[in-house]
Amino acid sequence: MTKILITAAGSHGDIAPYTGVGARLRAAGHEVALATHDSYAPLVQAAGLEFRRLPADPRTRRADPAGPADATEQARRSPAPGGTRALMRQAAAFIKELGGGIADAARDDTDLLLLSATTAPLGHHLAEARGIPSLELPLVPTAPTGDFAPVVSGGRSLGRWGNRAAGRLSLHVIDRLYADAAREMRARLGLPPATPRTVRRRAEAAGRPVLYGFSEVLVPRPTDWRTGLDVVGNWWPWHAPDDRLPPVVEDFLAAGPPPVFIGFGSMAGGEGERLSALAAAALRRAKVRGILQSGWAGLTTRHTFADDDLLTIGEVPHALLFPRMSAVVHHCGAGTAAAGVRAGVPTVPVPVTADQPFWAARLAALGVATASIPFKDLSTDNAVARLAHAITQATAAPARRDHATAAAHRLATEDGAGEVLKAAERLVA
Repeated sequence: MTKILITAAGSHGDIAPYTGVGARLRAAGHEVALATHDSYAPLVQAAGLEFRRLPADPRTRRADPAGPADATEQARRSPAPGGTRALMRQAAAFIKELGGGIADAARDDTDLLLLSATTAPLGHHLAEARGIPSLELPLVPTAPTGDFAPVVSGGRSLGRWGNRAAGRLSLHVIDRLYADAAREMRARLGLPPATPRTVRRRAEAAGRPVLYGFSEVLVPRPTDWRTGLDVVGNWWPWHAPDDRLPPVVEDFLAAGPPPVFIGFGSMAGGEGERLSALAAAALRRAKVRGILQSGWAGLTTRHTFADDDLLTIGEVPHALLFPRMSAVVHHCGAGTAAAGVRAGVPTVPVPVTADQPFWAARLAALGVATASIPFKDLSTDNAVARLAHAITQATAAPARRDHATAAAHRLATEDGAGEVLKAAERLVA
């Protein structure tokens, strides 16, 4: 029996896909632990995986509206003096705290490390010290390419040369973020000094495999990526085969036409009252019913119109909820964007930060989404009218739903977790 440790850090969308990967590995007979933050212990254990703790939980240390995990992503943008320095300090502190936890999470009998994008720059040192294989499993494109700019640069192409240059610069920024944590970790593990850049370049020269957990339906594999960088399809969060939507949700769905989903995931903390009123007004103006997912913003019906056309919910699997919607309005994180495509429903993207504008642009290019409404624009005077118009466009255009249905059929042929299983078994054979 192979003993596999998955490490993942960040918000819900950074963790949940690895529960599906872990469950697939476990079903194949492997012993799987997932190391992540305390907030996600129930998620991990429900999937039948061993939970191991990582520090720096974003849910309990959000000193900034962006949160430390989001700061790590935002700091990957092309550096600019001023605000970026503060973001990088915040991200580096998050990473430094994370480093010790990753070292503690690996037991002596671990046979294989599976690493998320956030934990990989630290996990590779651990794999070197233990003499065990590791496999990087990012949820977004990370390697430089001429096909598009780095995913956190806003989605605007800089031309092939410019895209590659920006991609290399983003890797340099990441190397700087992890420098202190890597130095401490290598000293603790008894390894000779080596910078993150040196370790990364060794891995690239050796052709170390990297499996990307998104679909070529949204992002075709870049033409200039080296051999070993493979796009394998999405990894879907685990949920029990007999899971059902809560009775209150089923009752609401049965009471009228398919509603519109609105949620911002781990974004917009503390803005629940304003966003709830705005969402309710936009839904009313568009003459559609709605489901608000509370999320970190704390969306609620408490401050909105009191009728039967709006429901607030907590966490429910998007795989069960989204196919029952007429459209979905969300922040366009990688997992939520893919879940909308998988469900075959149109999307209204409201990207906030990091890679979200990139995914919003991909959905629009695929024909399954309206034009983006940047989250900051929800503070303008015409926000209600603009959101209502986008919801009407999403729900009333048959072509957009047809594109979404076709894309969903293509996603259904992919088996991303199965590809991870095959790669993992090759590595430990």
